[in-house]
Order: sequence, then C-alpha cells, then structure tokens
Amino acid sequence: MSSPQHRSLLTKREREIFQLLILDYSTKEISQKLGISEKTVRNHISNTIQKLGVSSRSQALIELLRLDELSLH
Repeated sequence: MSSPQHRSLLTKREREIFQLLILDYSTKEISQKLGISEKTVRNHISNTIQKLGVSSRSQALIELLRLDELSLH
C-alpha cells in the first residue's frame, strides 16, 4: 500500500529549481535552462518558502537539505 519513498513536499518543478539554486544558478539562468519565465521561477521559489515556513531562499535550501528533499550531489 505505502510507497517505499516518502511523499515529497516539493513538486517536480520546485525540486528542479532548488537543485539548480544549490548549483548557484541565477533566477535568469534557471528560467533559460527550464524554458520558463523568471517570474514563474520566482513564484515556485516563493511557494516553496511559504510551504516550509521560512523567510528566504537560503533558509529554504537549508531546510530542504535537512529534510532530505534535496542533496548536494
């Protein structure tokens, strides 16, 4: 019944964006790489920050790493 992996807090797109942020991509570079607007990138980041209850991108990255939602590899 239950899946072997835990249910992620992030959507697939949010995960892609934060994985690129870890690699030090800018909002503009992320938008170009994923073929979406910079505003859409910022919206995904903002939504994730709200989900986590933190107040910045860096806090969100730290929290996502702590929760094993992202990895540094």
